[in-house]
Amino acid sequence: MAEGGKGLIDTILDRLGINEAPFFRTPDYMYNASYWLGAMLTASFGYTVMTGLFLLLYYIPANAYPSTQAIIHSVPYGSVILLSHLYGAYIMIVLVYIHMFRNFFKGAYKKPRELQWVTGLILFALTLGASFFGYSLVGDVLGVNAVDIGDELLVGTGFPGATTLANWIFGPGGGAAASSNPIIRAELFDRLLGWHIIMVALIGLVFGMHFLMSERYGMTPSAKEKPLVPAYYTKEEQAKFNAWWPRNFVYMLSLVLMTWGVILIVPNLLANINGVSGIIAKFVDSIDPYAHLGPVGVSALPIVISPYPAPQYGSPAAIHTQPYPPWFFLFLYKFVDFELPNGQPLSPAEAVSLLVIGLLVIMFIPFYDNSKYLSALSRKFWTWLMSVFALSVVILSVWGYFDPGIPAPTMQQALYLGVPAFVVAVIIIVADFVGKRKKRTSSNIPAQLPKISPITILWGSVTTLLFAGTLGTTLTQPSIVAVGILVPIGVLMYQFFRKIASYYWIKAHGQAPASYSRVSLNKKIAFYGIIIILIISAFLTGLMWTLPSVGTAATISGLDLGTVLFLWGYAINLYHYVVYVRD
Repeated sequence: MAEGGKGLIDTILDRLGINEAPFFRTPDYMYNASYWLGAMLTASFGYTVMTGLFLLLYYIPANAYPSTQAIIHSVPYGSVILLSHLYGAYIMIVLVYIHMFRNFFKGAYKKPRELQWVTGLILFALTLGASFFGYSLVGDVLGVNAVDIGDELLVGTGFPGATTLANWIFGPGGGAAASSNPIIRAELFDRLLGWHIIMVALIGLVFGMHFLMSERYGMTPSAKEKPLVPAYYTKEEQAKFNAWWPRNFVYMLSLVLMTWGVILIVPNLLANINGVSGIIAKFVDSIDPYAHLGPVGVSALPIVISPYPAPQYGSPAAIHTQPYPPWFFLFLYKFVDFELPNGQPLSPAEAVSLLVIGLLVIMFIPFYDNSKYLSALSRKFWTWLMSVFALSVVILSVWGYFDPGIPAPTMQQALYLGVPAFVVAVIIIVADFVGKRKKRTSSNIPAQLPKISPITILWGSVTTLLFAGTLGTTLTQPSIVAVGILVPIGVLMYQFFRKIASYYWIKAHGQAPASYSRVSLNKKIAFYGIIIILIISAFLTGLMWTLPSVGTAATISGLDLGTVLFLWGYAINLYHYVVYVRD
C-alpha cells in the first residue's frame, strides 16, 4: 500500500532506494539520442538475450539447420523471433561502431574515462565474437564456411598452441556439419553454442563494469561546456541537474521501445520486401514448409543481409552459393587477401598480428594521447587515424563483398585505402585552418532571410511530387530500390519546407526560429501527436491478432509489432517533451 501520501510507484522506488542511488544526473542539453547510444546498445543486447533464451527451447544442435527451419515454419511467431534475434545482433554491432567513433571524436576516452574506453573496446571485441558464433549456429553454408575460415586462419598462423586453441573453439571443424552422424554434428554445434553463451555472459559481466564506470563520471559534457580535460561535472554541479527518476527513466524508455521497434521492423520488412507475405507464404507453407530454403523472392536481397538462412551446408544448392563471411567480418575477409610489396600473400600470422596490434593501439589511445582539449581538431593525428580506420572498415567491407577471395596487390591497396587516407588528412588540416579563422572573425550576426528563388520553388515542388509518387510506389510495391530512393528524396523535401518555414518565421519575428520560444506551440502539437499515435497503435495492436502467427507469413505480424513498439516509444518521447522541457 502507498504510505504518507506517496503513490504506489514512489513507495516502491523509496524501498529500492532509487533516488538515493549514485546515478548520473543529466543536464537538459543531454536529452539527445547521441548521448544515449549506450542505452540503445543495452536495449539491443537485452532484446537479443531475451529472444535467444526463447530460441534455446527449440534449437537442436545435432539438427541445427532443420531445427532452424522448424522454428521459422512451425513455431508460433518463430520466424519473427529468429529474424529479429539476428538483426538485434546486427543493430547492436552497428551501434557499437557508432558509439565507439562518436565517443572518440567527442573526446570521451580522455581522463578520467580511460578504463571506460578500454572496457568499451573489450565489449566491441566480445560483441563481434558472440555474433560470429551465433551466426554459425544456423548450419547454413555461410555459417559453416565462416567456421572453416576462422579455423584455417587460426591454425595457419603457426603460433604455439594455435592448433589446440582451434580445437577448443571449433571442435571437429565445419566439415562435421555435413556428417550423417548426429553425434559428430552435435559436437560441432554444441561447441559453437557453448562459446556463443560464454561470449554473451562475458558481455554482461564486462558491461556491468563499464556501466559502473560510466555512472561514476557520467556522460562526457559538451566541449562548449567543458572544453578541457578532465571533463566531468562535479557533485555540486550535478545537484542542479535532472535526477534519474523520473525524467531519465522516461526518456530512456522511449529510446528502448524505439530501438526494439527498429529491431523488429528491419528484418521483417526485408523478409517481405520482395512480395512474400500473407496468402502467398501461407500457400507455400501449406504445400511443403521445408521445400524452399527461404521465401520466394528473397533471393533478390544480397545474401549477406538476407534475414533468412542460406542453403544448408553440403546441400546441392550450397554449391552455387558464394561463401561470404558474416557482413561484419567482410573487412577482415578482404584484409587477408592483401599481398605484400614483394607480391607474396599476407600470411595468416601477419594478418592476425597486424589486427591484434591495431586493436591494442586503439584500445590504449587514452594513455598516449596527451592533448588537454576535447576538440577532435586539437588531436589531429589521432583524429586522422580513427577516421582512416572507420573509412577503411567500410571500404574493405564493400571491396570484400564485390571481390571476395581475389588477391589485392599493393598498388590496389594504395588506390583504395591510401588515396582516401590522404584526402582525410587534407580535410582535417583545412577544417582546422577554417575553424581557427572563424574563431578569430566570429561575431554576433543578425539572422538573415534564407534566399528563396524561383529555382528553389521549382526544385521543392519537383521533390515533393517525386516523394509523393515514390511513397505510393513503396506502399503498393515494396522494394529495396523504392525505399533507397524514398529516403534521400524525403530529406530533400524536408530541407525545402524547413527553408520555407524559416523564411516566413524570420520575416514575421525578425530573428531565427532557434532564438525564438516556440516551445508552447510545439507542446500543443506534441500533445495531439500523442493522441493520434495512441489511436493508430491501438488499431495496429488489434490488427495484429488477425494476422498469421506461423510460418513466413508471421513476419507481417512482426512488422506490425515493431511499428507499434516504435510508435509507443515515440509517444513517450513526445510525453517527455510535453512534461519536462521548459517553456
